[in-house]
Amino acid sequence: MQQLVVSLFLILLTSVGIHAQDTLRLSIRRADSVFLAKNYYLLAASMDIEAQRAQIIQAKIYPNPIFTADFNAYDPSNNQVFHAGKSGQKAFQLEQLIILGGKRHAEIELAKTNVGIAELEFQQLVRELKFRLHSDLYTIGQQDFLLRKYANQLNLLDTLLKSYETQANKGNIALKEVVRLRGAYIQLNNDRAELFRSYIQTQTDLQILLQTNSIILPDSTESDLSHYLIPSSVGDIQTTAMENLPELLVIRQNKVLAEQYLNYQKRAAVPDINLFASYDQRGGAFNNQINAGIAIPLPFWNRNQGNIKTSQYRLQEAEYNLFAKENEIISRINNNYAYYVQTVSEYKKSTELYNDDFEKTVEGMTMNFQKRNVSIIEFIDFFESYNDVLAELLRIKTQLVISAEQINLLTGKDIY
Repeated sequence: MQQLVVSLFLILLTSVGIHAQDTLRLSIRRADSVFLAKNYYLLAASMDIEAQRAQIIQAKIYPNPIFTADFNAYDPSNNQVFHAGKSGQKAFQLEQLIILGGKRHAEIELAKTNVGIAELEFQQLVRELKFRLHSDLYTIGQQDFLLRKYANQLNLLDTLLKSYETQANKGNIALKEVVRLRGAYIQLNNDRAELFRSYIQTQTDLQILLQTNSIILPDSTESDLSHYLIPSSVGDIQTTAMENLPELLVIRQNKVLAEQYLNYQKRAAVPDINLFASYDQRGGAFNNQINAGIAIPLPFWNRNQGNIKTSQYRLQEAEYNLFAKENEIISRINNNYAYYVQTVSEYKKSTELYNDDFEKTVEGMTMNFQKRNVSIIEFIDFFESYNDVLAELLRIKTQLVISAEQINLLTGKDIY
């Protein structure tokens, strides 16, 4: 009894709560436009690209010069504090670091590669979220269709149930037939409640992706499924993925980054030079002495050997990761393509089997049942079989869209 109350509440929520909100009908193209303009995950990811671009600016900046001033604090000979006048002591020095070995250029190249990686990661995020958007948008349409079918059937059963209860009270029919109808009603009601829970979750995901509180439904027709049936070969799909998949291109750029970092560490072994010029009033060999000098580390022991060795291992690690990712992509494409081919076969077969005859048969069975030309057992068996067919058709169509969109995601390009 408690489960029935919950189911009835969910149905009431469907009919009242959903229609209380605005409904936003979107085509796939329109949904993509709204998504790209409003999704905060994308806006946040785009900030990472700008942050990496700022690092290019930073890498181009030369180190600041260093100015040093030295003043006498206490003169014991003349018993004076801060004796820094004409007869006192003060000194000044200006120092500039000169970066040698091409380290600055290497840092700029590293920063540019990081920008490229951030852009590719952004592209991958866009494709992953668009996969969710397209899949959920089609799923919500199928769920809405089945929910409306269930609602119509519940209305029909409710009408039949009231009629049979009246006839049972008059003794014209057996009470067991009323019980069978009640059981069919409760079962269908439970199926609808379960589907509605999935519908609400899909709506929530879509609203988050599109940053809206409106109820979202697809603006599409059955013919829109045709573009998911474009012939393609697994070899072409693999080639496309090797050239376009951002996830794979990121790994390749990580290898480039490792090569650049190794190059940077080799250049870091070249010591930099400090140039300086100084003025000393009375502390040097001569009064008012002006000096110039150079300071350079002598690479006797530390020639950056450890960092160079580490970078070599990091490069080898990046190469292994690239080989592993390429094999992973090929395997995933092969398996997903096989799944897609199977789904296309199921879809084509289902479209051959399911046609207007089903709906006409439903109407005929209902009329014959009302005329008592069909037994309640036959009617309920047919009713349940019909709902099983509807649910299976929903699964096949949704599976077709998701499997095709999965291939789009795996290739980094909209093949379907």
